[in-house]
Amino acid sequence: MAGAAARGPLPCLPLPLPCLLLLLLLLLPAASAEPELRFRPPAEDPVRLFTEPELARYDGHQEGQPIYLAVKGVVFDVTSGKEFYGKGAPYNALAGKDSTRGVAKMSLDPADLTHDTTGLTEEELKSLDDIFNNVYKAKYPIVGYTSRRILNEDGSPNLDFKPEDQPHFSIKDEF
Repeated sequence: MAGAAARGPLPCLPLPLPCLLLLLLLLLPAASAEPELRFRPPAEDPVRLFTEPELARYDGHQEGQPIYLAVKGVVFDVTSGKEFYGKGAPYNALAGKDSTRGVAKMSLDPADLTHDTTGLTEEELKSLDDIFNNVYKAKYPIVGYTSRRILNEDGSPNLDFKPEDQPHFSIKDEF
């Protein structure tokens, strides 16, 4: 040590500006843009499969219960539109079920409040896709899917189910 003191201070070499900035970034504590939370916010509820009886529980008739409706087998939480879908509201007939056909035909006729799209015209199918994408997917969160999309009537897995084979269904457009 005595020899080092006798030699004097070490010479200071000039550092290039990028190196100096990197050194400062490494030495300074990182400032967080968001305040640190003492708790973690709850994760979003996972999507789930709904049978017809399960979906029917969310028809807007029970106070304090969410309101769900399905279009093209996708279940949406339409509770924020309670004035449209709640008890006594103009579109309450659509709630609690897969109302794909009714949405396509813009019909509240009970016979049309079904998932079945058999026999719909090209215009009705285009209307269905427009409403599905520009109203439901744009406005309401997806909470699940109807079980009939991937299960057989007896509840067993439909091994032949392929989303790309479903009429007017594109899985890439649903996420």
